[in-house]
Amino acid sequence: MSTLQTLDRGLRALEVVAESPSGISVADLARELDVHRAICYRIVATLEGHRLVSRTGDGRVRLASGLATLAAKFEPHFNQDALPLLKELANRTSATAFLSAAEGAECVVAMVAEPEGTVLTVGYRVGSRHPLTQGAAGLAILAARPEEPGEPDAVRQARQDGYSLTRGQLERGAVGLAAGIRAGTLERSVGVVAIDGLDTGLAATEVMATARRIEQLLTA
Repeated sequence: MSTLQTLDRGLRALEVVAESPSGISVADLARELDVHRAICYRIVATLEGHRLVSRTGDGRVRLASGLATLAAKFEPHFNQDALPLLKELANRTSATAFLSAAEGAECVVAMVAEPEGTVLTVGYRVGSRHPLTQGAAGLAILAARPEEPGEPDAVRQARQDGYSLTRGQLERGAVGLAAGIRAGTLERSVGVVAIDGLDTGLAATEVMATARRIEQLLTA
């Protein structure tokens, strides 16, 4: 049976990147695919154009949020099952709950649920972006990665605690708390954000429990 070589290489590249949680350099990816580095750069650029992969500041290639869009079409049960968990988390903490994913050096909001009966909430829009190093969602994703030399103290603290906690980093007066999700092909985190008054003890318990429940959805 004949195959389309370029498409085959692109799909194989996605498989290799998916097997590299810390990302992979273009040079290493080229060796895995047994192609010239220039060809590998074109493959990566094409996948990047479709938001299937992204490159971090140091040039390493990681899976990107476009895969979540594709996965949602083939696995709609995940969105259907995850949204009620977010709504429950929002109501239990009286805060806006969110699910985020890493895309290169940025954190992208993929899903949001607001608490019922709460007058003042933080407007967190699906598709919003911010640096991974800023905000609870991004720090939680970084903390779920293997430890790296020179990483920020906030990442080490989040890895130790099991969750990240930030105050006023993305919006003045906002308190965010998030936990990494260690399952699935994408790097994700789940968390809550509120304007002051967040019961961080309760939020930490609820957020970490929700993260584990989402992991079960992704591995079922």
